Amino acid sequence: MKWGLFGGTFDPVHFGHLRAAQELIELLHLDRVVFIPAALPPHKTARVITPFEHRSQMVRLAIAGNDQFSFSDVENLRLGKSYSIDTVRYFLDSRDKSLELFFITGQDAFDAITTWREWEKLLSLCHFAVMTRPGYDNKGLTHILPAELAARFVYDEQNEIYKDPQGCSVYFRKTTFLDISSSDIRERIQEGQSIRYLMPDNVIRYIASTGLYK
Repeated sequence: MKWGLFGGTFDPVHFGHLRAAQELIELLHLDRVVFIPAALPPHKTARVITPFEHRSQMVRLAIAGNDQFSFSDVENLRLGKSYSIDTVRYFLDSRDKSLELFFITGQDAFDAITTWREWEKLLSLCHFAVMTRPGYDNKGLTHILPAELAARFVYDEQNEIYKDPQGCSVYFRKTTFLDISSSDIRERIQEGQSIRYLMPDNVIRYIASTGLYK
């Protein structure tokens, strides 16, 4: 079994998230993508995050009807900040040992991976699926990781995979770029503009019924 773990604040979730997840299922031959809203994201402290119960409900609504998508509230069950290393360990410890995990993240976030908690250990526990943007220039891992660690990875140019002899790899994958952002959606709602066609209709109805982002 091959699962993708897709974490984020999802404040709110939108078609950019959903389309990327669907494409990664096909590109990496995943059996499932698990959406994992962060409870207390360690890298986003500049603004107040919408309460978890609202963000989680919007994700549940957004993925309804897709059997290859599922939801996990694991990061809300733990005390303190939502660290990726703890989430990956949870899935490895609670599932069959044959489960192969792909941690899904954006290009900007992966470029800053050395600021993540126990990042070296994290690279050895699961694969990374890095979503790249149009015009991305693949300069390798040397501009992201310390030279000694980057040198361990062998590049498979044909498949755009950096393979670690220990078994975990980094996959750079281009997904359809939908220029949609959660911050833009929040601003549109605050300004009374339409958010139609930026996210599923049932999520739009939930936002309207709860008065979120007003």
